[in-house]
Amino acid sequence: MKKILILLTLLLLTSCIPLRIAPTIKDNKVMLAKKFKRDLPRFHSFIFKDPKDADEFYNFINMKYDLKHKDVEWNVPFFIDGKEYFLSFYESEIPTKTVNLIPIIIDAELESKGNSPLLEDIHFSRIGNWYLVLTVFDSEIEDCLRPEYESREKVLKYLKELKEEYLTTHEYIQALWRK
Repeated sequence: MKKILILLTLLLLTSCIPLRIAPTIKDNKVMLAKKFKRDLPRFHSFIFKDPKDADEFYNFINMKYDLKHKDVEWNVPFFIDGKEYFLSFYESEIPTKTVNLIPIIIDAELESKGNSPLLEDIHFSRIGNWYLVLTVFDSEIEDCLRPEYESREKVLKYLKELKEEYLTTHEYIQALWRK
């Protein structure tokens, strides 16, 4: 009985149990996109957390490469040392989900006394974390981010510079001036 009481006290003190925790990416990460999130393709990807609003990267790429809203997310051509590459990107959300025990206990107590629950909306909490997943291919449709690719370091350097430019560009007019 004493062990059950200690366990219940610990559960109440912690008051929330994480069901899913979003990954922590400090700067960027190169990995298979499918391992990052199941619905992404099975290609090596450059992944970083997107602190900006939805569609900001889309607008940034559209302005930077002057795409006029045509094929902005797929096969955007760019050049490194005269060689053509193609950039595609995905905006992906991985939420952190938790169960909040205190509201559940309060509602259970209210229901046991014949009242309707008040805190149903906060039994579970969900905080969205958005990530940008970038893939790069060459004209032979080779995955340029796989470890064996000959120009992988040059492509990674380009992607890191692109990421920094995106994160430091506050308005899309600035992207036009940088051209």
